[in-house]
Amino acid sequence: MAAPVNHPGGFRPLRELVRVWKTSSLRTQLVVMTSGLMLLAVIITAALTASLFRQELVRQIDEDLFNNRNNVSVYLTSLGTDTGYFSSPQSILRFYGELMDNQGRTTTNSSFTGASEDRPVIPPMTAAQVTAQGDDAFEVPGTTPDSRGWRVKVYRLESGEGSLAIALPLEPVYTSVDRVTSLVATIGLLATAGASMIAYAVTTRAFRPLLRVERTAAQIAAGDLSQRVEMGAPDTEVGRLSRSLNAMLAHIETAFRSKEQSEERMRRFIQDASHELRTPLVTIRGFSELYRHGGISATEDVDAAMGRIEGEAKRMGQLVEDLLTLARLDEQRPLDHEPVDLLMLAHDAVLDARVNAPEREVRLTGLDGGRAGSAPTSGDEGRLRQVIANLVTNALRYTPEGTPLEIAVGTVDVLPGSVDADGRQVHGSRDSVIEVRDHGPGIDEDDAARVFERFYRADSSRQRETGGTGLGLAIVAAIVAQHDGTVRLTQTPGGGATLSVRLPWVEAPGAGEDHGEARDEAGDSGEDHAADTTEGTPGTGDAEAAAASGGPERAAAARHARTVPPRPPQAPGTSSSSSAD
Repeated sequence: MAAPVNHPGGFRPLRELVRVWKTSSLRTQLVVMTSGLMLLAVIITAALTASLFRQELVRQIDEDLFNNRNNVSVYLTSLGTDTGYFSSPQSILRFYGELMDNQGRTTTNSSFTGASEDRPVIPPMTAAQVTAQGDDAFEVPGTTPDSRGWRVKVYRLESGEGSLAIALPLEPVYTSVDRVTSLVATIGLLATAGASMIAYAVTTRAFRPLLRVERTAAQIAAGDLSQRVEMGAPDTEVGRLSRSLNAMLAHIETAFRSKEQSEERMRRFIQDASHELRTPLVTIRGFSELYRHGGISATEDVDAAMGRIEGEAKRMGQLVEDLLTLARLDEQRPLDHEPVDLLMLAHDAVLDARVNAPEREVRLTGLDGGRAGSAPTSGDEGRLRQVIANLVTNALRYTPEGTPLEIAVGTVDVLPGSVDADGRQVHGSRDSVIEVRDHGPGIDEDDAARVFERFYRADSSRQRETGGTGLGLAIVAAIVAQHDGTVRLTQTPGGGATLSVRLPWVEAPGAGEDHGEARDEAGDSGEDHAADTTEGTPGTGDAEAAAASGGPERAAAARHARTVPPRPPQAPGTSSSSSAD
């Protein structure tokens, strides 16, 4: 008959047991491990108890053999003699005794029962063998098949004419050991069963926080990211786990919310960009088709159509440039940081505004209404000029003609509660500030909260003549954020809007010497500044005269205007940088 083949897919108890163990719950595994350890402890306890108890019983038997050897010897010697020395031998009847001569032959024993009586099988021992054995006891088998053995000790008789072998059966020892072992095992198993049930109940109660964690995780998996794990004792494992999970869930919720908001902003950005690009494209396409179909034949009409096409193309190009600027800012490309004084940038912005809007009154002033002060910082000068140009263009566009405009520059203490880039509290620091203040109709509170969003315009008509593209202030916010600064909108006292840019104050190298030179120059040549005309750059003479009459800071600004070539004049109503709101 061929041996059975163990197929790979056959039943394998060990593998099945491992599979069941791995698929069991942690609570079940803990209870099973605890019960297994207790069961192992019961087995070891029962084995040690049986062994030690047997040793103790055997030791007692050996003491009994030693203490009763003389009585058994006298009793065996008196057998066969009618002396009546032992009238009541019941006290030693439980012992088996045997007398042997010096050659090991049995002369007398204490067995008077039949052949079925269990007796120890004591080997013949000569006098020399008995002497060599000494007081050590040994075990011998019995004469019956079910005998569990005997404990034997041999002694030399004091007369020297023989030896005495005295023995006791081991049956009581084994019976007592079996009973004690059974009792210990039964009690241990019952204790293990009771402890397992208690352990299951205690483990179930202890795992309730984990069950709550499981239910919370299921709710989060279903889409409810606002769920949180109930906090336990902070010093326990479950408490630390709950705290860590809640922190992780907060980060996950924030990340998901940020992702949703980013996707929403992206969808709105694409929709607005498509809308802004579609209008000039439709205009260009309409005039092109009209010309192609012969609808425009006169020279004046063709020139007007080409002018419209060119204007729309410029607007579309400006929009694309703004979009590229925002894309580059979103990439967080490193900036060129160099010392920059906002006072110089503000002075240039005043000159540009006077050229672009000659009917406006544009003044350079301090934050408190006095003289403008130096406001050194560090950053990309080109980007910061773009910020100021966008703010000024925004103010010119949204205020009625003739409305005065102020550009205020100075330094202030850092707002209480401010933190740096690492999240540390800032104390005793200052900010360089530039503000563009207009005195127009102002901005509603609802619109003020959204003016820095991309493509947002307070004018819902979406006409370019009044609303622009809605990217200017978004570019401002992005550039200022890259310079670790802030920009905010407040109401101008008396009516209007104030856009304030705060940048970290950084002391410019040699600032004290420059200011000293500016003061000396302002004091020595004030009349020269006042006598300057508009020769050269339009508007420069007026600016320098105002600077000379305004004090040292304005004199320094005027000197800077003479030493730094001004930007070329632009037509009124156009921006010197990317389009503003």
